Amino acid sequence: MISFPNAKINLGLNIIRKREDGYHDLETLFYPIMIKDVLEIVQNNTDCSISKINSSELNLEFSCTGLLINIDTSNNLCAKAYDFLKKDFPSLPSVKMHLHKNIPMGAGLGGGSADGAFTLKLLNKKFHLGLSKEQLINYALQLGSDCPFFILNEPCFATSRGEVMENISIDLSAYQFIIVNPDIHISTAWAFKNIIPSIPKKSIKEIIQQPISAWKNELINDFEIAVIKEYPVISEIKEQLYNAGAVYVSMSGSGSSIFAIINKDNKFKNNFPENYFVFTI
Repeated sequence: MISFPNAKINLGLNIIRKREDGYHDLETLFYPIMIKDVLEIVQNNTDCSISKINSSELNLEFSCTGLLINIDTSNNLCAKAYDFLKKDFPSLPSVKMHLHKNIPMGAGLGGGSADGAFTLKLLNKKFHLGLSKEQLINYALQLGSDCPFFILNEPCFATSRGEVMENISIDLSAYQFIIVNPDIHISTAWAFKNIIPSIPKKSIKEIIQQPISAWKNELINDFEIAVIKEYPVISEIKEQLYNAGAVYVSMSGSGSSIFAIINKDNKFKNNFPENYFVFTI
């Protein structure tokens, strides 16, 4: 069985406070973007490959093509998703899992989170586990704060760690998206250490209801200041995209990807270096 985990962007991202459990309360608007990985799961009847995850022995064979990733199953969200379900469903059979990676890593596009969440959904469907959407969201939150969004995979306003979600009606059909990743990997842990949480003057939920022309001055990503200080090229990319006619440009997540919202009749020309990942959607 095959599925196609897709990326996301954040329309605004405010880090409000650090919680006692070490996580952060935030608010953001998650928006799915159709840059996709490919995930295939088949039953492994040979039962021959044993991977150790959190000291439990699992019959899991994992392989990957495309962009180079660390396939150590102890840190792989696809493998962890299998682990969580295997513990609660001991009869879950051995599987072979193959991931073809297209979404850049450490890029603020949620590629790893999508892969983990889609693994939960695919295992649930393939092996008829009968998990509800709410149950899948609970498993996804154990994988990471961005993962619950990919269970819904629709535009939504998110709060708390990102798992409290409200569907939002937003029409961006008149625009195209340009995604630019300068081949810089940014650690989410590093990004959180370098920001100061604060309560925003105006909620993203309120800002997003305004005309898109007003977003430039109000819809912000709290991670940008620290990331741009460390990587000034992020600011240069933003300026270049605005000069190309974008109506709104922002960094997604903790970076380093920048997205631009541009009118569909704008004939965007890619003048970025060859080592950059540039997607037009």
